[in-house]
Formats: sequence, C-alpha cells, structure tokens
Amino acid sequence: MSERLIAIGDIHGCKTALDRLLDSIQPTAEDTLVTLGDYVDRGPDSRGVIDRLIQLGGETRHVALMGNHEEMMLEVMKHQTPHDMWLRHGGVDTLDSYEFAGSLDFLPESHLEFFSSLVDFHEEPGHFFTHAAYAPKIPLDEQAADMLRWHSLNDLVPTPHLNGKVAVVGHTASKNGEIKNLGHLICVDTYCYGGGWLTAIELHSGQIWQVSKDGEFR
Repeated sequence: MSERLIAIGDIHGCKTALDRLLDSIQPTAEDTLVTLGDYVDRGPDSRGVIDRLIQLGGETRHVALMGNHEEMMLEVMKHQTPHDMWLRHGGVDTLDSYEFAGSLDFLPESHLEFFSSLVDFHEEPGHFFTHAAYAPKIPLDEQAADMLRWHSLNDLVPTPHLNGKVAVVGHTASKNGEIKNLGHLICVDTYCYGGGWLTAIELHSGQIWQVSKDGEFR
C-alpha cells in the first residue's frame, strides 16, 4: 500500500515543531493526513500554524478536525460566549500571534475559510478520528459535539465503538510524551507546548514521528 494514512496530534501554536514534522513526513498527493484539532492557543505561533495547514491542503489530502480550542475562539468571535475561559486557556497567545489590536475581526479571510471547513469526525476503512472521544454506542454522525471535542480520557476511556474501527484522538495530553495505544483507541496528544512532543503516526505501518516545540526530534 503506497498511500499513507497519517494523524497528527494537538499542535497548539507550535509551528516550528509542525514544520520539522512535515519536512520529515514529506506528505504526497496520495497520502491522507488528518490533523486532530487544537491548532491554536498556548504555543507561540498559532497564526503561523494555520498558514502552514492551509498550505498543506495543496500538498496532500488534508482532513482538519475541529478542536475545543477552535470552538472557544470562534464562539468568542461570534460574541456567543464570554472571553474569560478562552483567555485563561491560551487565547492570549493566539491573539498575540495575530497582533490583536482590539477588534474581534482579527482573522484573515483565508483563516476564516479554514476554520469554517473543520469537521467533527473523519472515517477511513479501518480507523475513525475525533478530537477528544466518542460515545461507543452512538453512530458518529449522531454524536454530541461536547463528546467529540471536550471529553477527557482521564475521566473515562470509552469502550470500542460500534463501527468496529480503531479510534484515533487527541485532546487528553500524555505529559510523559508517550502515545496511549489501547488497541481500540490511540491518543496522540503528547503535550508539545508543555515540554513534550508533537506526534504523528502512520496508521498502516505504525511509523511514529515526534518533535519538540523547538524542533528537536525524539
């Protein structure tokens, strides 16, 4: 099988790590690359991350999921929620990267288009992808957004999904930098912004790439 199926965990503004990771992966037009959400907040260059992901869409089949941090940012921009929670969880870093000058219309048009294209889940023949988790007995297209974007594996690890596929998720950071592989579920958030790694995994071969926020390979 020449086509690769690759998932990348939570990036959180770590553009240097993302650049090094993609330089090593060298995605082709035949590959499918799924980014699992949480592109913004906490790290130093959320704007640069979005620029790179937009570029990635012209290089490979890129599927971008919606994370809870994108949800928080967009809800604040739409004046639908107070800004306090977002700012406490990394929103200040995102605003700094966009050189925020007081207006909530701070996103370039191309970035607005990118965020509007984000999806809640993605399915492949042997795997499915969500940002955070899933309810095991509910079809993916009927799942609650809070479950897909917010549920922590530290609270409860779901049993296998009724579709029989392996789940690939992020959101729940493994602060030891290790992938959580439970057989029916693989979590690849390995805490890049906090001193861990940005992780990519090729699901067919099991190949793993890990890079620190400063661009050092593990």
